[in-house]
Amino acid sequence: MIYLTALMFVKEGKENIFKEYESLVLPILNDYNGKLIYRIRPTQNNFIHSEEELPYEVHFISFDTNEDFACFLNDRKRKSFESLKEDSIKSTFLVQGKKL
Repeated sequence: MIYLTALMFVKEGKENIFKEYESLVLPILNDYNGKLIYRIRPTQNNFIHSEEELPYEVHFISFDTNEDFACFLNDRKRKSFESLKEDSIKSTFLVQGKKL
């Protein structure tokens, strides 16, 4: 089992495009043994300390294997929404971890 934390940084004014992209892409996780454990949209008040820009959303995701994750990334349907991703997401900070 692999665990991923994705901090999503969205371009200002592009939040609705990002929400559309997520509504199309997140269901595809299930096709590759992926699971959205948490989807968090924190506010400024939720941060005690930050030296950098705050993320718009934080996702905690799991996959059974690295291969499942790779297949999700290469999914043809997911890639067909790439223009929505490029239009709305400034950057993503992805961290892979394990459950302790």
